[in-house]
Amino acid sequence: MEHNTIQGVIFDLDGTLLDSTGVWSQVDRQILEHYDREVPPDITQVVRRMSIEESSHYFVERFSLSCTPEQLAQQVSDMVEEEYYQRLQLKPHVPELLDWLDKKGIVYGVATATYGELAQAALKRLGLWERIQFLLTEQEVGAPKTQPQIFREAAGRLHLGRRQIAVAEDSLHCVETAKAAGFFTVGVYDPVSDSDWQAMRATATVTVTDLLEMQDIFR
Repeated sequence: MEHNTIQGVIFDLDGTLLDSTGVWSQVDRQILEHYDREVPPDITQVVRRMSIEESSHYFVERFSLSCTPEQLAQQVSDMVEEEYYQRLQLKPHVPELLDWLDKKGIVYGVATATYGELAQAALKRLGLWERIQFLLTEQEVGAPKTQPQIFREAAGRLHLGRRQIAVAEDSLHCVETAKAAGFFTVGVYDPVSDSDWQAMRATATVTVTDLLEMQDIFR
C-alpha cells in the first residue's frame, strides 16, 4: 500500500480526528424532543449528508418547528458548544500520526462541516491548531461535502495537486465526493457509521480502522 506521490492530507474533523459523531446524533434527537416531535429512528442517517444549513431547513420544514432555520442552527450550535470547548477528545493515535507526518514533511489541514468557531476551539484545546495548515468549513466554501468545492479549495491551500493529496474521511458520502473529484481517499472507521463500513471499504482507495495505519500509505 505504498503511494510515494502523496505529499499532503486533507483531514475531516468529526469522526476522523475528533471523537464527536455521537454528539451530533444525540443533538438530532434532542432538537425534536425539545419541540415535542416524534423522533424518526433514521433521522441521523437522513441528515448525515446535509450541511448545517440544509439540515436546519429540513428540520424546520419537515417537522413544522416554531423557529427559523437560522434560529435552529444557532440553537444547535449552543447545544454542542460546551462539548467542543471543554469535553470532546481526539480519536486514538492522532498526535502520533501527526508527529510521523511532520517527520516525513507531509503537510495537512482540516476541512469540516462543523461550525468554524467550535472546530477551532476544539483544535486549540487539544493542541492541533498550531500544527494544521488551515481550517476550512463548508460555511466558508458555500457548499456541502456532497459537492467537491471544499476539497478543491483545501488542495489549493496545501499548494498541491489532487493526485498528491489523501483525503481522510469517516463519512461515506464525503469519500464518494472526494474520489469522484480525483483524490486518493482514506476511509476511516467510526462506530457511528458502522452500517456504511462495507460500502466504505468498497469505495475508498484504502480504509483504516486506526489512524496509525495511514503510515503505510506513505512508506
